[in-house]
Amino acid sequence: VQLQASGGGLVQPGGSLRLSCAASGFTSDYYAIGWFRQAPGNERKFVAAINWSGGSTRYADSVRGRFTISRDNAKNIVFLQMNSLKPDDTAVYYCAATTVPAATDYRLSYDYWGQGTLVTVSS
Repeated sequence: VQLQASGGGLVQPGGSLRLSCAASGFTSDYYAIGWFRQAPGNERKFVAAINWSGGSTRYADSVRGRFTISRDNAKNIVFLQMNSLKPDDTAVYYCAATTVPAATDYRLSYDYWGQGTLVTVSS
């Protein structure tokens, strides 16, 4: 199983970015995907998750209403649309997969991790 995160970059406060997570190696769609982020000196924290079908999502309080997670099972891609970005959103963003099919914020549930993509929000 491999996860490839992409789409990070430098954006001004108030701007938008869309991250992508391409998954490969799964034998079925029965897995959930989560996004986590880690700022320098901080622990890795939950951002958003989506269940196997895309019908259920979960968000951290800090991003709810600004970020949207979605998935395209036909293409094995999960997206994280990030709007109204703030400097506090600056971090390396990681996507992860779990065979627990529900959208979970429990980091230890995730078995597979991508390499991370850097998001910098600065003027």
